[in-house]
Amino acid sequence: MKVNREHKDSLFTLMFKEPQQMLEIYNALTGNDLPSDTPIKIATLPNALFMDRNNDLAFVIEDKLVVLIEHQSSISENIPLKLLVYIARVYELLLDKNTIHRRKLVKIPKPEVYVIYNGKDRFADRKTLRLSDAFMTAPFGSQQGGSLELEVPIINVNQGCNEDLIQRSQNLTAYVVFVSKVRELESTGISLADSIIGAVKYCVSHGIMAEFFAGLSKEVLNMLTAEFDLEEAKKIWQEEAFEDGFEAGEARGEARGEARGEARGEVRGETRLARKLLALGVPMEKIAEAAELPFEEILTMQQTPLK
Repeated sequence: MKVNREHKDSLFTLMFKEPQQMLEIYNALTGNDLPSDTPIKIATLPNALFMDRNNDLAFVIEDKLVVLIEHQSSISENIPLKLLVYIARVYELLLDKNTIHRRKLVKIPKPEVYVIYNGKDRFADRKTLRLSDAFMTAPFGSQQGGSLELEVPIINVNQGCNEDLIQRSQNLTAYVVFVSKVRELESTGISLADSIIGAVKYCVSHGIMAEFFAGLSKEVLNMLTAEFDLEEAKKIWQEEAFEDGFEAGEARGEARGEARGEARGEVRGETRLARKLLALGVPMEKIAEAAELPFEEILTMQQTPLK
């Protein structure tokens, strides 16, 4: 079995992909207690910093605060630079293209960034990295121009670290337990793939996000343990969608009804394909190409997930 070495990152993104889950982890990170009906708008980037993947989490709270949360299994001192690029692109996504040309001041959501760390290397419970640490010193004296700074708090969520914070989020608690169980099983000599499967079974049997793991077990295991084959998945899902449309039309018992049912099946299939790819974290440009839908429609799907 092929193993997705980024399984922790993939699972983190999946567990916090819905607005309510985003609000939960934000409350945990900040100690706030924003109510569950607080308006949340998803703003995760379709393709971040020339990489064939999304950034992890980006969302806007009440149109006043834009939050970026990244998951890291290793710490790079260039994280502030990466997040600087991310936040600039999020603003580009959120704002009207004519905003920067307006003469009057345009109010924009205030940015907040966080990094969740759960790598194997020892790391402080909490540490702040600063963009300014990367700035070169000019060889010709002090500068009188404006300055730029981005402070990025790194929060360690390994077992035994920041326990009070972790316990404020049911999903984050489950995530920490899952990762710890994978490491525990792997340390006994079991393969990573079998350790992942064992950790899923452990969580289900112990009531730790059991509905999440059991209800999405096939999707989750495919995502965690296998290399994702976009073309093969596209073929299978299109076949399923066609069959759905054919059966719906056949049940109506009329030739025209059958034709319309198949046509609706094709449309439903395109949407279904796009939804599945969004759930798996595939970049939106690729989803639009695979499902043959406008990019704007994929963006709308991302911002208005199914309930």
